[in-house]
Amino acid sequence: MEFFPSRLSRTESDELAARIKESFKRRGFGVWAVEVVGGAEFIGFVGLNVPEFQARFMPCVEIAWRLAFKHWGHGYATEAARAAMQFGFRELSLPEIVSFTAVVNLRSRRVMERLGMIRSVKEDFDHPELPVGHQLRRHVLYRLSTQAPGGGAGTVRV
Repeated sequence: MEFFPSRLSRTESDELAARIKESFKRRGFGVWAVEVVGGAEFIGFVGLNVPEFQARFMPCVEIAWRLAFKHWGHGYATEAARAAMQFGFRELSLPEIVSFTAVVNLRSRRVMERLGMIRSVKEDFDHPELPVGHQLRRHVLYRLSTQAPGGGAGTVRV
């Protein structure tokens, strides 16, 4: 939660779990629990989400991840996000998936770039749920879309 305004309370965490469960019922997708095979049973979550705030690039489906700090730097976010992206493009036939984070979250930005996502600099935005002047308010937006064979940068063929 380094790049979030605060940690979740138990009640907020339970509410998040309920929203995740509802997303699977309503949309057929959400974020999945991530575990390390032969290791930790739960290290966080990765998957597809529909953001609930309003921004210029809405509506959209984002790829999101949150992993416990001790599991950073092992490639788990990239591996799981790649699988979630394949699910989104192949199973859900999504034309595009976005991802966003605070400008200062360089680790997540590197994951987005490893996934082949391209930053849409003109669409960087101030997160509407953070107050003016908050150090995490400014966000970057990355995109990845499907296109016909021979598509340009920021596209993926499925």
